[in-house]
Amino acid sequence: MTIHNTYSMTWELENLFPGGSSSKEFSDFLKKLDDEIISFQTSVESWSSSEPDNNSILIDILSKLQKADLDLEQAESFVSCLQAQDTEDLKANELRGIVTSLASKLNTALTHLDKALVQVDNTVWKNLFEQDSLKDLYFVLNERRRLAAEKLSQEEEAIINDLAVDGYHGWEEMYDSIVSQLTIPFVENGEKINLSIGQAENKFSSQDRQLRKSLFEEWEKAWSGQANLLGTTLNHLSGFRLAVYKKRGWNNVLKEALDYNRMSKKTLDVMWKVISDNKHAFVQYLDRKARLLGVEKLSWYDLDAPVTDSAKSYSYQEGAAFIINHFKEFGSTLAEFAEKAFEDRWIEAEDRPGKRPGGFCTSLPLSGQSRIFMTYSNSYENVSTLAHELGHAFHTYAMKDVVPLNSQYAMNVAETASTFAETIVADAALNIAKDEKEKLALLESKIQNSITFFMNIHARFLFETRFYEERKKGMVSTAKLNQLMVEAQKEAYSDLLEQYNPYFWGSKLHFYITDVPFYNFPYTFGYLFSLGIYAQAKKEGTKYEQKYISLLKDTGRMTVEELAEKHLGADLTKEEFWQAGVDVCIKDVEEFLRMTED
Repeated sequence: MTIHNTYSMTWELENLFPGGSSSKEFSDFLKKLDDEIISFQTSVESWSSSEPDNNSILIDILSKLQKADLDLEQAESFVSCLQAQDTEDLKANELRGIVTSLASKLNTALTHLDKALVQVDNTVWKNLFEQDSLKDLYFVLNERRRLAAEKLSQEEEAIINDLAVDGYHGWEEMYDSIVSQLTIPFVENGEKINLSIGQAENKFSSQDRQLRKSLFEEWEKAWSGQANLLGTTLNHLSGFRLAVYKKRGWNNVLKEALDYNRMSKKTLDVMWKVISDNKHAFVQYLDRKARLLGVEKLSWYDLDAPVTDSAKSYSYQEGAAFIINHFKEFGSTLAEFAEKAFEDRWIEAEDRPGKRPGGFCTSLPLSGQSRIFMTYSNSYENVSTLAHELGHAFHTYAMKDVVPLNSQYAMNVAETASTFAETIVADAALNIAKDEKEKLALLESKIQNSITFFMNIHARFLFETRFYEERKKGMVSTAKLNQLMVEAQKEAYSDLLEQYNPYFWGSKLHFYITDVPFYNFPYTFGYLFSLGIYAQAKKEGTKYEQKYISLLKDTGRMTVEELAEKHLGADLTKEEFWQAGVDVCIKDVEEFLRMTED
């Protein structure tokens, strides 16, 4: 592989706001944002329902909203980067509190707008959108109006937003504080060191089973040692959410998540049904993997272990070159975008202590940029993760000319874009594999994605759904949380493992994110939806790229069912679409079983 450039493994934040968490420019920016939110709220409050047909006033209000919203996103992303790169940056934690308060303030102002929208007469409302200046915003504003009608009064919703700063989002910040103190002891080259959570996660893909087992034991000790604090945090966070639902008269704990993802319950149910009906193939894969690893049954710490030592190692520079080269096979726009992200230092990938676990991509709309965070350790899985996050960043780039209110897409379609990019790289790696062992390693990595989305994510969904039902009755003990987690894992993995991960509810950040409820099923949706898009891309070649960009541009202004119908001619409420995606994954399993026959 030819490497033409040497890319930095640390990102550039100074060109956003110089000085990091002590940046005076950022402090001034937050003050300006506060003024913008106040101006927006003042304009909304002056918009009298007696002249709701005055679209020039509404246009001015929406202009102020979009400006405040973009600035808030810039601030949230910058603080997220500061916190992720250094978990001991206490000033960054203080800034998070300020930004959270500003977000709450904007949400309170939005309740005033929502009330005004609800009060507009239906005929007047329809007439407003017959004018070109507002026509393109009909979907998002009508959605906002409809959802607002299902909430409490303006005054009550404002109180909820104010209380949420400390009574809801504060618990998410508590989780971050707990995790920032955690390290995992590990012996490397005879020396005892402390790994960050992110560094420890990477080592579960080691070939050494004893290493994985001992690491998992230390992992469990670390998380179990904080279980009471974590359990209290999760209980109070979920308790706040349930109390709000109860006041609003929402009985279904999935309502907010489905509304947020612009997705029907019917679509969700049929997706999980098809997956559950087809788990037999993935059970076969896990049985075969156990045999190849020389154990009767897999344990949780075996799931990411490779079955062969032929998995190629990729330096960061090699991984970057691999991604760019194979993105070119899909389209020049995606490839050029990825190259720019590497060259302009949008990516934090250095393997060092003090970083938060996991990976993410966050948008900086005022800068026209994104930032990607991960911990890179030279594995193919790291290359895959990097491609995944670049897919997220490209989604944002594709929508650069879309009106801001129409660019607010949900998590399920966000995960579609990321998984699509990941699939491009996965297929490319398989196609150029030099021998059977390398092909087997790459094929297994691809199947591992299916296991994650069909089993691991399913376990998270089952746990969270059942946990919320238990939480309605009162506080849920640590023992009960562990029980619910293991029961969910057993069901999702068809009771196939010897040892499960009872403290997974504590170690998985996604259960503690307040902005996005049920941070799980959208991953599985995105995975299978992306396979449908990828199948079309393979048929049409590089000319499909512009159609793909058009699809991405629509992700913020229609339901997922409408999106699939318009761009794929598919009905997401029918089993056929989901079955086609699962069948693609089953073919990978069948090839793996063929290659590993005695």
